[in-house]
Amino acid sequence: MPIKWPYLLGLIFLLGVCFYLFYSKIENFFVFFPQSHLDQKPEDLHLKYKEVFFNTEDGRKLHGWLFPLPEKSPLILFFHGNAGNISHRLDNVRLLLKQGLSVFIFDYRGYGKSTGRPSEKGLYRDGIAAYDHLVREEHITSENIVLFGRSLGAAVAVDIALKREVKALILESAFTSTKDMAKTMFLFGLLAPVLPPNYNNLKKIVRIDVPKLIIHGTEDDIVPYSMGEKLFDASKAPKFFFPIEEAGHNDTYFVDQRKYFKTFATFAKDLRIHIPD
Repeated sequence: MPIKWPYLLGLIFLLGVCFYLFYSKIENFFVFFPQSHLDQKPEDLHLKYKEVFFNTEDGRKLHGWLFPLPEKSPLILFFHGNAGNISHRLDNVRLLLKQGLSVFIFDYRGYGKSTGRPSEKGLYRDGIAAYDHLVREEHITSENIVLFGRSLGAAVAVDIALKREVKALILESAFTSTKDMAKTMFLFGLLAPVLPPNYNNLKKIVRIDVPKLIIHGTEDDIVPYSMGEKLFDASKAPKFFFPIEEAGHNDTYFVDQRKYFKTFATFAKDLRIHIPD
């Protein structure tokens, strides 16, 4: 017996409503890829550090590593991407330290040694807790904190820049929103018109007044290069855009380390950029 159109349309409508109601859980499934085991520790790279545990306002216990330098230097509050944990960013941390930049990197809830399960609101709470720990417990002044968010971490950095005082903001391989990201994926592209614009960096960045550096690989095959351009165009001055030729999503600081870290450090210290030839 053939299915009648009213029943078919009703079924499609019901599926659509269910998808919308449970979209946050579906989105989380595709967004977060945490790993609990730490594959490396700072001592493996002979890095001096302080192990830190701190709590969020909703009772999650987060874990991080603070890499302070003896001389007065900007501190990079590092918000990592959606996969792995802080142990997979140690080489990046090592190279930032070589530039005379202190670093604090921590794991979101559900990653590494941090408790809980990740979610958009949860990550924003985690970012606030990390910032507040630096100011209240480590006595780092707000004018010395530079927020650095890579990929998914850019959404956390943008949100914190709206809620706390900082020296500057650095975004790398950042997307405009998950709704826009859905448009780049075949299956989700069909549903993109009805999806909520979660992690809406494009909407938020227009309200951020501090100096901004936006970094994006021209060959990024995960987050389109055009999204980095849109975020830059929407930003208020002072702002700088640093395109990395032939870089993809995860190799931005490998393609030309000298140029990358010189530009990064100059901005973090002096709020200007100088891109070496």
